Amino acid sequence: MSKWLLPEHLADILPAEARRIEELRRQLLDLYRTHGFELVAPPLVEYLDSLLSGSGSDLNLRTCKLVDQLSGRTLGVRPDITPQVSRIDAHLLNRVGVTRLCYCGTVLHARPADLLSDRELLQIGAEVFGHEGVEADIQVIQLAVESVHTAGVKDARIDLNHPGIFRAIIDADPALADPDLQAELSDMMASKDVSGIQRLCAALDGIRPDTVQALQALPRLYGTTDVLDAAVSQLPRLPAVFKAIADLKALVVALPDYAFSIDLADAGAGYAYHSGVVFSIYAQGWHDALVRGGRYDGVGKAFGRVRPATGFSLDLRKLSSGLGAPPLARAIQAPWGTEDGLVQAIRQLRQAGEIVVQVLPGQPHALDEFQVDRELVLHEGQWVIRAISAGA
Repeated sequence: MSKWLLPEHLADILPAEARRIEELRRQLLDLYRTHGFELVAPPLVEYLDSLLSGSGSDLNLRTCKLVDQLSGRTLGVRPDITPQVSRIDAHLLNRVGVTRLCYCGTVLHARPADLLSDRELLQIGAEVFGHEGVEADIQVIQLAVESVHTAGVKDARIDLNHPGIFRAIIDADPALADPDLQAELSDMMASKDVSGIQRLCAALDGIRPDTVQALQALPRLYGTTDVLDAAVSQLPRLPAVFKAIADLKALVVALPDYAFSIDLADAGAGYAYHSGVVFSIYAQGWHDALVRGGRYDGVGKAFGRVRPATGFSLDLRKLSSGLGAPPLARAIQAPWGTEDGLVQAIRQLRQAGEIVVQVLPGQPHALDEFQVDRELVLHEGQWVIRAISAGA
């Protein structure tokens, strides 16, 4: 095997793309700071039981595991930073009131999410802890949309869902108490497999007719925000169902300038720790959601403190990949030399923010990131900038 080959779904990032990803990281972290979010940096690896506390089994399947040579305990390479940030809020900061935290770091998936996804992601996100009202969800969605707009994404669309609706329906029927059965139903909901749901329900003893009707209705409850009114008439009159629909309506009303769609069957989206309103942001040019987020109250319970929490995350590598070719930065070419006048001229240009590439003796340079359109030349005893003609 050639030594330069990488494992499947892992890739190097080359100069121009790597620069844009780094610039996006800086821009978004600066954006979050202006909104009052504080930066944290959890470790890449930690004990597996801590890393997966309060999260769903699907996150466990995405976690690469190894043995700690010091303690002998099993470690996990983080597949998602959100549980780590929840641990920091609940166990380390232990603040009273609202805490806003942001982060950016590498995560690794044991398997890719789909055929077009990478296993290594550069995850950036923001989380609000300590407020259970819809106001925090509104802030988070606004910041998520502003994040993709800052990156240059046009016509972003927000898809809303509330997994509490599906959970309320299955929890109300004892015939659906089996966790494996619930997981199978959740997958069928996500794929809108109405015929599969019908076959599964027909094979169950004791399932209530209103439950069957609700499970068949959910896959069809997607589209514009009018779906919420249809859900009120088609779903069981359970308090948790009506509370979830009311939360979704409150978001839509509070953000009238946003393009929303509703998909009440997508119960399998994201990780299983979500407990309230969840959302995804889609845009032309990306095969999958650019941003995923939502409410995940109670994840901190495993660390000794239950806290309301809501937030979002996105992969900067995926975000950058759909933006088109990054523009080249203008640069100045300077000759090789160590004399004081040349060294001083180059230093002054760099201090002024210019990119100066000093050519090594007898060696041409190949650049992906820069457009060298000027050169530093000695003219009448002074180092001056001269434009490079197109044919030079």
